[in-house]
Amino acid sequence: MKRLGVIAAICVGFFGNTWVQAGAAPDIVGNAEAGQAKSALCAACHGADGNSVNPQWPSLAGLGADYIAQQLAYFKSQQRNNAIMYPIAMTLSPQDMADIGAYYGSQKNTGLEADPSTWKQGEHLYRAGNQERGIPACMACHGPLGAGNEPAKWPALRGQHAEYVVTQLTAYASGERVSPSNAIMPTIAKRLTPDEMKQLASYVQGLR
Repeated sequence: MKRLGVIAAICVGFFGNTWVQAGAAPDIVGNAEAGQAKSALCAACHGADGNSVNPQWPSLAGLGADYIAQQLAYFKSQQRNNAIMYPIAMTLSPQDMADIGAYYGSQKNTGLEADPSTWKQGEHLYRAGNQERGIPACMACHGPLGAGNEPAKWPALRGQHAEYVVTQLTAYASGERVSPSNAIMPTIAKRLTPDEMKQLASYVQGLR
């Protein structure tokens, strides 16, 4: 438990308050009902209830209301580059982002199955990390069951498509995806092998 506390403290130091630094107002309260009405365009890729059926597109259900709003702000400011999301985010106000986040954050991730040939290796990395290589346990920030940490805006990983997770880890490792005002995910991703990324992704896909 002491080791987990140290890892969590390191994660906090890396992350900081990125939501404020993205230019979005942290005191805006999202309305899930309003967000549902505003999410019609999102549903085409992410599913009406936030459970995506395409493994290339993330499930948003239960991902974290503030995290979703934060990422929309990053897309709009191009701190996170995505040719599909940028024009969509450009049309959204901070209130729209908060509402959409509240809606998808209130939905339940229906869950997926892990690849039986790889999830065991991924479980070890997720729960214990690799101290010798400076890889912290993923659960220190994302929780033992992958539920994330809403106040810290660390996303839920449970039931997320493995293909999407691998894509994001690869993007972090290459520098294609940058986490504004923190370095924890790019740093960790660079220390993972391609096989380890697949193993971790398989494990979180099957988390409940």
